[in-house]
Amino acid sequence: MNNQARVLVVDDNKANLELFVDFLAVGGYECLNASTGEDAIEIARREHPDLVLLDIKLPGIDGLTVARILKDNEETKDIKVVALTAYAMHSGHEIFRNGAFDGYISKPVSLKQFLQTVNEIIAHRSSPFKSNSQ
Repeated sequence: MNNQARVLVVDDNKANLELFVDFLAVGGYECLNASTGEDAIEIARREHPDLVLLDIKLPGIDGLTVARILKDNEETKDIKVVALTAYAMHSGHEIFRNGAFDGYISKPVSLKQFLQTVNEIIAHRSSPFKSNSQ
């Protein structure tokens, strides 16, 4: 295993989940994945990834709630949490500015822009709420 950062990808759409995991693998990242909010919280607490890429619309506990739970927990509050969503439009920006998210990535994404954004966020160079969509 390389020394790259570990990223937890959370998406209930299997095709999206596989695409994002594939993109991260190309970038040399170690990937963890979950398809529910409950699993995401459990994995984040157990594995403490460097970054959580989190879909907003999830079955059960939604992504916004997952982000708040992670940020409110002493053990997981320092994990970068980025919304991975098709809903990052002007009217939706406020839900990302509540302190639970460190930024967002708009779907659909291109490989180059996706990896650039992930690299910047992990390197702490990304400004909050930077969106790199196609």
